[in-house]
Amino acid sequence: MTTSRRDFLKGLAASAAAAPFILPSRALAGSGPNGKLTMGFIGMGTQARGLMGGFLGQDTRVLAVCDVDTTRRNAAKQRVDTYYKNTDCAAYSDFREIIGRKDIDAVCIATPDHWHAITTLAALRAGKDVYCEKPLTHNIHEAVEVIKAVDANQRVLQTGSMQRSMKEFRIACELVQNGVIGKIDHVECQFGDPGRPCNLPEETMEPGLDWEMWIGPGPMRGYSSVLSPRGVHTHFPDWRSYKEYGGGMVCDWGAHHIDIAQWGLGMDESGPVEVVAPANAKAKRGCKLVYAGGIYVQHSEGFGVHFFGAGGEVKVNRGKFVLIVDGKTVAEFTEVQQKSGQTSLAAELRKAEQGYLKDAKIHLYDSRNHIGDFMACVKSRKKPITSEIVGGHSAICCHLMNQSYYHHASFKWDPAKFEFTDGTGDATWLTQEYRAPWSV
Repeated sequence: MTTSRRDFLKGLAASAAAAPFILPSRALAGSGPNGKLTMGFIGMGTQARGLMGGFLGQDTRVLAVCDVDTTRRNAAKQRVDTYYKNTDCAAYSDFREIIGRKDIDAVCIATPDHWHAITTLAALRAGKDVYCEKPLTHNIHEAVEVIKAVDANQRVLQTGSMQRSMKEFRIACELVQNGVIGKIDHVECQFGDPGRPCNLPEETMEPGLDWEMWIGPGPMRGYSSVLSPRGVHTHFPDWRSYKEYGGGMVCDWGAHHIDIAQWGLGMDESGPVEVVAPANAKAKRGCKLVYAGGIYVQHSEGFGVHFFGAGGEVKVNRGKFVLIVDGKTVAEFTEVQQKSGQTSLAAELRKAEQGYLKDAKIHLYDSRNHIGDFMACVKSRKKPITSEIVGGHSAICCHLMNQSYYHHASFKWDPAKFEFTDGTGDATWLTQEYRAPWSV
């Protein structure tokens, strides 16, 4: 790296706090060969490899990849070069190299959570469209800033909450919103524990990883292979369990299932007005998000997402679906039906549609492919199915729940102003301390 390049990157260090530079708008069709959308990938772990496969199959041209691990970075470059049968893909260890390229239209971000907002904001302010993994941010303040930045920079953002592009979840939420099971009393969502403090012992690290950059805005600690396994690993690393870098399963699977609860309740642009902690200070289940009118979403054990109405129930998870109306199960596909082979998920969803949604007044956004939906919206400039509004509000719900667990606190919340009310909560819970030179 030349001295001028080092100076250039140093000048972008505060890229998330203020717009580092604004690039002129490019043709909406994409600036690559034959109008293809040119892309850069930031973070090349297990999730990113799956996403790259999806994007390579679209009308795109991948120009660059970025990862702090040399082996992952080089493997990603080799995959792209093999796909295009050339050696053109650039490989960087610093995401700002991708952000600084004027020939890249969009970025795919699949870093650990504590990097999401910084890379997303830098990309938006550089005039790039963004596909960012869920949860969209690492704290509430970041979610608010991303929501504002998308429209301020006239960009398109898709959050990787792909359950909204799965038919079983859309049908479930259409049934709920059309009153098929009556007035909703509450929703139960199944996922694991809240985040916990990181207490991992330091390990000796082999050369080839920029640990300083992996830590980034988070608190510095010694290297741990639990946080960043070396090389091309095939599992999902456990950094997500630690609140300094992730948010536990509340921000992992919770970001999926709470998002569906928000969809079914019609709360995409809002959220709870109160958060109620479980009675037991050590409990890792039982927190409630309470909405205006008294409907609540509770963290519990159960069936993915379970809507309870005055006249029935809707239960949904990936590849699973149950509709109960007036005490009668009218459509069902779970492990039992899957093993018997006597019906299919498609057949059970069809029963629900034909029996209860033929004359529905409410039709939800119908996305058949999450990446494809992002690509279509990049061209149309419309908001995709999990826009910053959707992804930001769902992330905020997760963060509110985690704060309740972290502090064993119940509090009131204003979902329009994004602030605690009635003298409850603590404004410091909305954000975090960022390690210099990073900030949001």
